[in-house]
Amino acid sequence: MDYSELAQSILTNIGGKDNISKAWHCATRLRFNLKSTDKANTEAIENLDGVITVVQSAGQYQVVIGNAVAQVFVALADLAGLANPDTAADAATTTEDTGEKQNIINRFIAFISGIFTPFLGALAGAGILKGLLALAVAFNWMSTTSGAYKIWYSAGDAIFYFLPVFLAFTAAKQLKVNQFVAVSLGAALLYPTLVTVMTNSTTLHFFGIPVVPTTYTSTVIPILLAVWVLSYLEPVLDKLFPAAIRNIFTPLFSLIIMVPLTLLVVGPIGGLIGNGLASGVMAIYNFMPIGAGVIMGAFWQVFVIFGVHWTFVPLMMNNIAKMGYDPLLPILSAAVLSQAGAALAVFLKSRDQKMKALAGSSFVTALFGITEPTIYGVTLKLKRPFYCAVVGGALGGAIIGAAGTHASSFTLPSLLAVPTFLGHGFMGEVIGLIVAFLGGAILTYFFGFARQQQADHSVVSDQSDNTVMAPVEGTIIPLTSVHDEVFASEAMGKGLAIVPNKGTVTAPVDGTITAVYPTGHAIGITANSGAEILIHIGINTVQLNGRYFETMVKQNQVVKRGDLLTKFDVDKIKTAGYDTTVMVIITNTADYQMVKPTDATEASDNWILELQPKEIMEGAPANV
Repeated sequence: MDYSELAQSILTNIGGKDNISKAWHCATRLRFNLKSTDKANTEAIENLDGVITVVQSAGQYQVVIGNAVAQVFVALADLAGLANPDTAADAATTTEDTGEKQNIINRFIAFISGIFTPFLGALAGAGILKGLLALAVAFNWMSTTSGAYKIWYSAGDAIFYFLPVFLAFTAAKQLKVNQFVAVSLGAALLYPTLVTVMTNSTTLHFFGIPVVPTTYTSTVIPILLAVWVLSYLEPVLDKLFPAAIRNIFTPLFSLIIMVPLTLLVVGPIGGLIGNGLASGVMAIYNFMPIGAGVIMGAFWQVFVIFGVHWTFVPLMMNNIAKMGYDPLLPILSAAVLSQAGAALAVFLKSRDQKMKALAGSSFVTALFGITEPTIYGVTLKLKRPFYCAVVGGALGGAIIGAAGTHASSFTLPSLLAVPTFLGHGFMGEVIGLIVAFLGGAILTYFFGFARQQQADHSVVSDQSDNTVMAPVEGTIIPLTSVHDEVFASEAMGKGLAIVPNKGTVTAPVDGTITAVYPTGHAIGITANSGAEILIHIGINTVQLNGRYFETMVKQNQVVKRGDLLTKFDVDKIKTAGYDTTVMVIITNTADYQMVKPTDATEASDNWILELQPKEIMEGAPANV
């Protein structure tokens, strides 16, 4: 893959660098805050080789790339002049604010996402390491008193123990306050002297005011509240001090005020909130563990699609900090593995070589907890496999919920997370994951493909050079039934017609644009295989003189299958009194033995015409 070329195409179709307010990336997606989403050509981006899909969620414009996202972002950052591509995951590439006011829910989700995304990989890796160590101890492969265990446990537990420090850094970036002051604040809460005193339940006094004995190791909410308060204090201090001394005195008084304020007020309030949330989550879970398993197992990937899954991350981490375990993470692994099972079934069943390759690679990534390529590239795209995976996740989640499995540390829900589930309800977890995986796979294999879909994939795979894909979405009708004698008589060639439900025309083949009509109502394309195709939009629509049409290509332009050719306003054309039926005609029908229309009744991402070239006589030169 040419990352620079892909990055340039994405940059052009999102409206150029001047339309970017913020850009960063996570494990699979390029994430943008755009000044105007209207300037983005979503359909063109989705049709780019290397792009799985485009998602608009939580106020973000997200381009799903998959495993190569980091390389694409580096190329994009270079082209657009974005700063800090190496630290892109923390959204460090802000250029300017959009000036658009997002709703509070989107802002909260974006805030949580921005906090956890930068170090989520390290957090997950550390969690897996702790799980593997627990597995080694359980099987007597290692002793907890050995030097190797203590060293590796320190490596795995450090990020959780010092979690307030990491959260302080990323939260400060999101709230635009001095990151190092925020880190100092987080570190003060974990200072060994204070931790020892608090652990022993000794009451400290600050000028006679008692400090509630509370430990803040591994906590989430107290430090987030503290940095939030700091974001209001810092601007006030900046105004109080002249520029010459501001860089010293603002941090000085920030620490003087915030450390005791956090220990006396903010921290205990955060602790109460954390305890309340943990108790609330467990109350709901204990009330209906099977129901919780069904809901989370079925809908976790739906939450991922809409970007709201980030709201659960602090809840799960808070559960581990307050109770030492979390009951949700084990259930979520069922949802992830059911998607992996569905992807495996698509890999085994599909005859479309492109889909087969994508399903195979996304099956592997899903096992490791990265499901976006699976969802957007395979299961959701084909629809039925996604529904099958939802059912598989619900079945597995119900079993895990009934078993009451606990996660001892936070990590990405995946097969790699299994060692962190050792202990309470572990066998239920194993059975639930097997059921979820097999459920997603078996249901998809037997019920995830429509007959016509399977046939379509077969033809496209085996005869791609001699098939014509649907240029528009809609209902397929015979060419002979259209209300135009010239087309209906097949005088211009054989083909079919589509009653459109969407006003976009895409290239049905790889080829060259050979005719662009000034009125925009028709376009001619010659396939690389030699087929000459006329796409005629509507009947007598030439009389509109180009109104309600927008041509996106030029004469002699080389296009690939799926490239956007034309836009037209279906509703306005109908209102003007014209039939919007789109004719797809092979104008050099005489060059073919047969032009066979599909038996399908709906046109979408499927083939509509199969072309059988005339047999070349022995000794005759072949067309190359």
